[in-house]
Amino acid sequence: MAKVIYLVAVDGSEWSDRAALRAVTLAEKTGAEVHFITVVPTTTPALNRKVIEEIERNNILAPLIRRFSGSGVKTKSSLHWGPPAEIIHEQAKADHVNMVFVGRRGRSKIADLLMGSVANTLAHNIGVPIVLVP
Repeated sequence: MAKVIYLVAVDGSEWSDRAALRAVTLAEKTGAEVHFITVVPTTTPALNRKVIEEIERNNILAPLIRRFSGSGVKTKSSLHWGPPAEIIHEQAKADHVNMVFVGRRGRSKIADLLMGSVANTLAHNIGVPIVLVP
């Protein structure tokens, strides 16, 4: 039997936290693995890339892994640089995920208005079921 994988796009927002909880709750019932992904947009000033990566890992990814460590769900996390929707889409294909979970909103409401929502872009292009978590 092929393993089932849920990919959760996280950015530290309350919406992505809810998406993570929804994915892990479903994974507890289905036996799926949960992969958390955070993407630092290339528009982020990369004055010190290592510092930014450390902040993202320590403030977003590590707390999620700790939070769900007792759930019995196998989790992993990754951090990438680039256009968020594109990177999430590429990772979903590379990992052969079965479902993508994403918060309806991200950290920046202004960025959503200017660049178009990552969730909206994914919903129209991802090719696997997507759960937009309010």
